[in-house]
Amino acid sequence: MIAKLSEMGVTSEMAYSAGTASIGLAFASWLLSKKKESAGMDRADRWGIFVGQWAPTFFALGVALRLEEKK
Repeated sequence: MIAKLSEMGVTSEMAYSAGTASIGLAFASWLLSKKKESAGMDRADRWGIFVGQWAPTFFALGVALRLEEKK
């Protein structure tokens, strides 16, 4: 799968950028949910955690792609 992503032109830098962006998106979704929804802090926390879980996946893909690039 990693080799296929690399063949498609996905670089480790793209994955690292996506991981960093997802951290910002997690904060933004938490903040927006907290301010715009009447469901309270619990739902805002769930949105932030849900989006925040994407970052480790993107960073792991970045590491795998970096190893693939060094081959």
